[in-house]
Amino acid sequence: MNEPLFGRLAIVGPGLIGGSIALAARRTNVVGEIAITTRRQATLDAARARGLGDTYTTDPAEAARGADCVILCVPVGACGAVTETIAPVLKPGAIVSDVGSVKASVIAQVKPSLPGGVHFVPAHPVAGTEESGPDAGFAELFEGRWCILTPEDGTDPEAVALMNEFWQCLGSNVEIMDAAHHDLVLAITSHVPHLIAYNIVGTADDLEAVTRSEVLKFSAGGFRDFTRIAASDPTMWRDVFLNNREAVLEMLGRFSEDLTALQRAIRWGDGDALYTLFERTRAIRRGVIEAGQETAAADFGRRPRDEADE
Repeated sequence: MNEPLFGRLAIVGPGLIGGSIALAARRTNVVGEIAITTRRQATLDAARARGLGDTYTTDPAEAARGADCVILCVPVGACGAVTETIAPVLKPGAIVSDVGSVKASVIAQVKPSLPGGVHFVPAHPVAGTEESGPDAGFAELFEGRWCILTPEDGTDPEAVALMNEFWQCLGSNVEIMDAAHHDLVLAITSHVPHLIAYNIVGTADDLEAVTRSEVLKFSAGGFRDFTRIAASDPTMWRDVFLNNREAVLEMLGRFSEDLTALQRAIRWGDGDALYTLFERTRAIRRGVIEAGQETAAADFGRRPRDEADE
Protein backbone atom coordinates (compact mmCIF):
# COMPACT_ATOMS: atom_id res chain seq x y z
CA MET A 1 0.00 0.00 0.00
CA ASN A 2 1.45 3.38 -1.05
CA GLU A 3 -0.53 5.66 1.26
CA PRO A 4 -1.72 4.53 4.70
CA LEU A 5 -5.46 4.47 5.35
CA PHE A 6 -4.94 6.16 8.71
CA GLY A 7 -2.14 8.52 9.63
CA ARG A 8 -2.51 7.71 13.35
CA LEU A 9 -4.11 4.61 14.80
CA ALA A 10 -4.76 4.32 18.54
CA ILE A 11 -5.15 0.84 19.99
CA VAL A 12 -6.76 0.70 23.43
CA GLY A 13 -5.73 -2.64 24.89
CA PRO A 14 -2.71 -4.39 23.30
CA GLY A 15 -3.77 -7.96 24.06
CA LEU A 16 -4.12 -10.84 21.62
CA ILE A 17 -6.41 -8.94 19.24
CA GLY A 18 -5.00 -5.44 19.77
CA GLY A 19 -1.44 -6.68 19.49
CA SER A 20 -2.22 -8.65 16.35
CA ILE A 21 -3.87 -5.59 14.79
CA ALA A 22 -0.74 -3.55 15.51
CA LEU A 23 1.57 -6.17 14.02
CA ALA A 24 -0.60 -6.74 10.95
CA ALA A 25 -1.13 -3.01 10.38
CA ARG A 26 2.61 -2.40 10.59
CA ARG A 27 3.41 -5.23 8.21
CA THR A 28 0.93 -4.04 5.59
CA ASN A 29 1.71 -0.31 5.98
CA VAL A 30 -1.99 0.36 6.44
CA VAL A 31 -1.28 2.99 9.10
CA GLY A 32 1.39 5.58 9.75
CA GLU A 33 1.80 6.00 13.51
CA ILE A 34 0.49 3.52 16.10
CA ALA A 35 -0.33 4.69 19.62
CA ILE A 36 -0.66 1.97 22.26
CA THR A 37 -2.52 2.48 25.52
CA THR A 38 -3.48 0.23 28.41
CA ARG A 39 -4.16 0.90 32.07
CA ARG A 40 -1.54 -1.49 33.50
CA GLN A 41 2.08 -0.43 33.29
CA ALA A 42 3.29 -4.04 33.12
CA THR A 43 1.13 -4.69 30.08
CA LEU A 44 2.34 -1.47 28.48
CA ASP A 45 5.95 -2.51 29.09
CA ALA A 46 5.28 -5.87 27.45
CA ALA A 47 3.75 -4.13 24.43
CA ARG A 48 6.78 -1.84 24.20
CA ALA A 49 9.12 -4.83 24.41
CA ARG A 50 7.40 -6.35 21.39
CA GLY A 51 7.53 -3.08 19.48
CA LEU A 52 3.80 -2.98 18.90
CA GLY A 53 3.57 0.80 18.55
CA ASP A 54 5.37 4.10 18.18
CA THR A 55 4.07 5.71 21.38
CA TYR A 56 2.96 4.18 24.66
CA THR A 57 0.83 5.59 27.46
CA THR A 58 -1.47 4.53 30.29
CA ASP A 59 -3.77 7.47 29.41
CA PRO A 60 -6.26 6.51 26.66
CA ALA A 61 -7.07 10.18 26.00
CA GLU A 62 -3.43 10.88 25.24
CA ALA A 63 -3.33 8.00 22.77
CA ALA A 64 -6.62 9.00 21.11
CA ARG A 65 -5.73 12.68 20.72
CA GLY A 66 -5.21 13.38 17.02
CA ALA A 67 -5.96 9.78 15.99
CA ASP A 68 -7.73 9.13 12.71
CA CYS A 69 -8.95 5.79 14.04
CA VAL A 70 -9.31 4.44 17.58
CA ILE A 71 -9.93 0.73 18.08
CA LEU A 72 -11.21 -0.41 21.47
CA CYS A 73 -9.65 -3.80 22.20
CA VAL A 74 -10.99 -4.14 25.73
CA PRO A 75 -13.62 -6.41 27.32
CA VAL A 76 -17.04 -5.39 26.02
CA GLY A 77 -18.18 -4.24 29.44
CA ALA A 78 -15.40 -1.61 29.51
CA CYS A 79 -16.16 0.03 26.15
CA GLY A 80 -18.50 2.67 27.57
CA ALA A 81 -16.07 3.90 30.23
CA VAL A 82 -13.19 4.09 27.75
CA THR A 83 -15.31 6.03 25.28
CA GLU A 84 -16.26 8.57 27.94
CA THR A 85 -12.56 9.09 28.65
CA ILE A 86 -11.46 9.61 25.04
CA ALA A 87 -14.54 11.47 23.74
CA PRO A 88 -13.34 15.01 24.60
CA VAL A 89 -10.13 14.64 22.55
CA LEU A 90 -11.51 12.90 19.47
CA LYS A 91 -11.02 14.98 16.37
CA PRO A 92 -13.84 15.59 13.86
CA GLY A 93 -13.94 12.88 11.23
CA ALA A 94 -12.21 10.31 13.42
CA ILE A 95 -13.45 6.72 13.36
CA VAL A 96 -14.00 4.76 16.56
CA SER A 97 -14.28 0.99 16.30
CA ASP A 98 -13.98 -2.05 18.53
CA VAL A 99 -13.32 -5.80 18.35
CA GLY A 100 -15.94 -7.19 20.75
CA SER A 101 -17.92 -10.34 20.05
CA VAL A 102 -21.09 -8.61 21.29
CA LYS A 103 -22.33 -5.69 19.24
CA ALA A 104 -25.73 -4.35 20.37
CA SER A 105 -24.50 -3.76 23.91
CA VAL A 106 -21.29 -2.08 22.73
CA ILE A 107 -23.25 0.25 20.46
CA ALA A 108 -25.51 1.19 23.37
CA GLN A 109 -22.47 1.93 25.55
CA VAL A 110 -20.36 3.82 23.03
CA LYS A 111 -22.72 5.86 20.88
CA PRO A 112 -24.12 8.25 23.55
CA SER A 113 -20.64 9.53 24.45
CA LEU A 114 -19.34 10.20 20.95
CA PRO A 115 -19.24 13.85 19.83
CA GLY A 116 -20.80 14.95 16.56
CA GLY A 117 -18.65 14.35 13.52
CA VAL A 118 -17.03 11.23 14.97
CA HIS A 119 -18.04 7.98 13.27
CA PHE A 120 -18.61 4.67 15.06
CA VAL A 121 -18.10 1.50 13.01
CA PRO A 122 -18.36 -1.54 15.31
CA ALA A 123 -16.33 -4.55 14.23
CA HIS A 124 -15.80 -8.13 15.30
CA PRO A 125 -12.81 -10.04 13.92
CA VAL A 126 -13.88 -13.66 14.29
CA ALA A 127 -10.40 -14.90 15.10
CA GLY A 128 -8.42 -15.68 18.18
CA THR A 129 -6.71 -18.26 20.35
CA GLU A 130 -6.97 -19.19 24.00
CA GLU A 131 -3.88 -17.07 24.69
CA SER A 132 -4.03 -13.48 25.93
CA GLY A 133 -1.76 -10.50 26.49
CA PRO A 134 0.71 -8.59 24.27
CA ASP A 135 2.94 -11.64 23.81
CA ALA A 136 0.06 -13.63 22.30
CA GLY A 137 -0.46 -11.45 19.21
CA PHE A 138 0.78 -12.34 15.73
CA ALA A 139 0.35 -10.58 12.40
CA GLU A 140 -1.23 -13.56 10.61
CA LEU A 141 -4.13 -13.96 13.06
CA PHE A 142 -6.75 -12.45 10.74
CA GLU A 143 -5.69 -14.04 7.46
CA GLY A 144 -8.59 -15.89 5.86
CA ARG A 145 -10.87 -15.16 8.82
CA TRP A 146 -14.07 -13.15 8.86
CA CYS A 147 -14.46 -9.68 10.29
CA ILE A 148 -18.07 -8.59 10.78
CA LEU A 149 -18.94 -4.88 10.70
CA THR A 150 -22.22 -3.79 12.31
CA PRO A 151 -22.66 -0.07 11.57
CA GLU A 152 -26.02 1.44 12.41
CA ASP A 153 -28.22 2.92 9.71
CA GLY A 154 -27.05 6.42 8.85
CA THR A 155 -23.37 5.75 9.57
CA ASP A 156 -21.10 7.66 7.18
CA PRO A 157 -20.54 5.36 4.15
CA GLU A 158 -16.96 6.53 3.74
CA ALA A 159 -16.13 5.55 7.32
CA VAL A 160 -17.64 2.10 6.77
CA ALA A 161 -15.70 1.73 3.52
CA LEU A 162 -12.44 2.68 5.26
CA MET A 163 -12.92 0.08 8.00
CA ASN A 164 -13.89 -2.48 5.37
CA GLU A 165 -10.64 -1.80 3.50
CA PHE A 166 -8.64 -1.75 6.73
CA TRP A 167 -9.71 -5.26 7.70
CA GLN A 168 -9.24 -6.56 4.18
CA CYS A 169 -5.68 -5.22 4.25
CA LEU A 170 -5.14 -7.21 7.46
CA GLY A 171 -6.21 -10.35 5.59
CA SER A 172 -9.82 -10.65 6.69
CA ASN A 173 -12.94 -11.38 4.70
CA VAL A 174 -15.46 -8.70 5.60
CA GLU A 175 -19.22 -8.96 6.03
CA ILE A 176 -21.67 -6.28 7.12
CA MET A 177 -24.47 -7.39 9.42
CA ASP A 178 -27.17 -6.01 11.70
CA ALA A 179 -25.91 -5.88 15.30
CA ALA A 180 -28.79 -7.86 16.82
CA HIS A 181 -28.47 -10.57 14.17
CA HIS A 182 -24.73 -10.72 14.77
CA ASP A 183 -25.29 -11.31 18.48
CA LEU A 184 -27.68 -14.18 17.76
CA VAL A 185 -25.31 -15.81 15.27
CA LEU A 186 -22.33 -15.55 17.62
CA ALA A 187 -24.39 -16.85 20.54
CA ILE A 188 -24.63 -20.25 18.86
CA THR A 189 -21.29 -20.32 17.01
CA SER A 190 -19.10 -18.99 19.82
CA HIS A 191 -20.71 -17.97 23.09
CA VAL A 192 -22.70 -21.09 23.95
CA PRO A 193 -19.84 -23.44 22.91
CA HIS A 194 -17.55 -21.54 25.28
CA LEU A 195 -20.14 -21.74 28.06
CA ILE A 196 -20.52 -25.49 27.54
CA ALA A 197 -16.73 -25.91 27.60
CA TYR A 198 -16.43 -23.97 30.84
CA ASN A 199 -19.21 -26.06 32.36
CA ILE A 200 -17.85 -29.45 31.28
CA VAL A 201 -14.38 -28.67 32.56
CA GLY A 202 -15.88 -27.42 35.82
CA THR A 203 -18.01 -30.57 36.14
CA ALA A 204 -14.95 -32.76 35.67
CA ASP A 205 -13.10 -30.81 38.33
CA ASP A 206 -16.00 -31.32 40.76
CA LEU A 207 -16.29 -35.09 40.28
CA GLU A 208 -15.54 -37.17 43.36
CA ALA A 209 -15.59 -40.59 41.69
CA VAL A 210 -12.92 -39.60 39.15
CA THR A 211 -9.62 -38.17 40.31
CA ARG A 212 -8.07 -35.07 38.77
CA SER A 213 -5.03 -37.12 37.75
CA GLU A 214 -7.29 -39.46 35.77
CA VAL A 215 -9.02 -36.52 34.08
CA LEU A 216 -5.66 -35.14 33.00
CA LYS A 217 -4.18 -38.51 32.04
CA PHE A 218 -7.03 -39.54 29.75
CA SER A 219 -7.99 -36.10 28.44
CA ALA A 220 -7.35 -37.03 24.79
CA GLY A 221 -10.78 -38.67 24.79
CA GLY A 222 -12.32 -35.31 23.87
CA PHE A 223 -12.02 -33.46 27.16
CA ARG A 224 -8.72 -31.96 25.95
CA ASP A 225 -10.49 -29.95 23.25
CA PHE A 226 -12.90 -28.49 25.77
CA THR A 227 -9.99 -27.42 27.98
CA ARG A 228 -8.49 -25.42 25.13
CA ILE A 229 -11.67 -23.36 24.80
CA ALA A 230 -12.11 -23.12 28.57
CA ALA A 231 -8.62 -21.63 28.89
CA SER A 232 -9.81 -18.38 27.24
CA ASP A 233 -9.59 -15.06 29.05
CA PRO A 234 -12.11 -15.12 31.97
CA THR A 235 -12.67 -11.35 32.10
CA MET A 236 -13.47 -11.16 28.41
CA TRP A 237 -15.92 -14.05 28.53
CA ARG A 238 -17.60 -12.88 31.72
CA ASP A 239 -18.41 -9.62 29.91
CA VAL A 240 -19.56 -11.44 26.78
CA PHE A 241 -22.18 -13.44 28.65
CA LEU A 242 -23.39 -10.49 30.70
CA ASN A 243 -23.70 -8.27 27.62
CA ASN A 244 -25.29 -10.82 25.29
CA ARG A 245 -27.49 -12.51 27.84
CA GLU A 246 -30.75 -12.53 25.82
CA ALA A 247 -29.26 -14.21 22.75
CA VAL A 248 -27.22 -16.63 24.87
CA LEU A 249 -30.24 -17.61 26.98
CA GLU A 250 -32.32 -18.14 23.84
CA MET A 251 -29.67 -20.44 22.35
CA LEU A 252 -29.20 -22.23 25.68
CA GLY A 253 -32.92 -22.91 25.79
CA ARG A 254 -32.81 -24.47 22.32
CA PHE A 255 -29.71 -26.46 23.27
CA SER A 256 -31.38 -27.75 26.45
CA GLU A 257 -34.37 -28.97 24.44
CA ASP A 258 -32.13 -30.78 21.96
CA LEU A 259 -30.05 -32.25 24.81
CA THR A 260 -33.23 -33.61 26.41
CA ALA A 261 -34.17 -35.28 23.13
CA LEU A 262 -30.71 -36.82 22.93
CA GLN A 263 -30.98 -38.04 26.53
CA ARG A 264 -34.30 -39.66 25.68
CA ALA A 265 -32.82 -41.42 22.63
CA ILE A 266 -30.02 -42.89 24.72
CA ARG A 267 -32.38 -43.97 27.50
CA TRP A 268 -34.72 -45.77 25.08
CA GLY A 269 -31.97 -47.23 22.92
CA ASP A 270 -33.04 -45.29 19.84
CA GLY A 271 -29.99 -45.98 17.69
CA ASP A 272 -31.59 -44.58 14.54
CA ALA A 273 -32.10 -41.17 16.15
CA LEU A 274 -28.53 -41.12 17.40
CA TYR A 275 -27.11 -42.12 14.02
CA THR A 276 -29.20 -39.51 12.20
CA LEU A 277 -27.91 -36.75 14.51
CA PHE A 278 -24.28 -37.86 14.25
CA GLU A 279 -24.45 -38.10 10.46
CA ARG A 280 -25.95 -34.63 10.24
CA THR A 281 -23.26 -33.14 12.46
CA ARG A 282 -20.51 -34.75 10.38
CA ALA A 283 -21.84 -32.80 7.41
CA ILE A 284 -21.53 -29.57 9.42
CA ARG A 285 -17.88 -30.40 10.13
CA ARG A 286 -17.23 -30.93 6.43
CA GLY A 287 -18.88 -27.59 5.73
CA VAL A 288 -16.58 -25.82 8.19
CA ILE A 289 -13.55 -27.27 6.42
CA GLU A 290 -14.89 -26.40 2.96
CA ALA A 291 -15.50 -22.82 4.15
CA GLY A 292 -11.80 -22.53 4.97
CA GLN A 293 -12.33 -22.11 8.72
CA GLU A 294 -10.42 -25.31 9.56
CA THR A 295 -8.22 -27.87 7.86
CA ALA A 296 -8.94 -31.54 7.36
CA ALA A 297 -5.48 -32.51 8.67
CA ALA A 298 -5.57 -34.96 11.55
CA ASP A 299 -3.90 -33.41 14.58
CA PHE A 300 -4.82 -35.69 17.45
CA GLY A 301 -1.19 -35.51 18.53
CA ARG A 302 -1.52 -31.72 18.68
CA ARG A 303 1.67 -30.70 16.88
CA PRO A 304 3.33 -27.54 18.19
CA ARG A 305 2.08 -24.33 16.57
CA ASP A 306 5.38 -23.70 14.73
CA GLU A 307 5.19 -27.12 13.06
CA ALA A 308 1.45 -26.91 12.36
CA ASP A 309 1.85 -23.51 10.71
CA GLU A 310 4.63 -24.56 8.35
